[in-house]
Amino acid sequence: MSGRHAPDTNLVVRLLVDDDPAQTGVARRYFSERPLYFPVTVLLETEWVLRAVYGHERKRIVMALRMMIRLANAATEDEDKVLSALAHYEQGFDFADALHLSRLPADTSFASFDRSLVKRAQKAGLSAEVPQ
Repeated sequence: MSGRHAPDTNLVVRLLVDDDPAQTGVARRYFSERPLYFPVTVLLETEWVLRAVYGHERKRIVMALRMMIRLANAATEDEDKVLSALAHYEQGFDFADALHLSRLPADTSFASFDRSLVKRAQKAGLSAEVPQ
């Protein structure tokens, strides 16, 4: 089969956590033998699984996601925006919120009832408001 291959989150997680030797071996071969494409949705779900299911710390998750994105045989949907989101995630943003904010057009203001999120977004130089 030609073209890029988009692994599901379960392949990505297997590779990153190495908790099932048979599946990890399959995942390693899969990742090394073909051109890969990571949709933003897989990255979002991977962060959630690593954090919520495996209890990984933010720093470890950022390192893992950056490592995946930088694989020589990999491409990522909106890579520059994902890297921006990872930078915000490192600064304490929720990863989903960071992805939302990083994918907004430059001339767009973000609105949320989450005052803490709005303050973090404003501190990061983004246009954000709490609707009144």
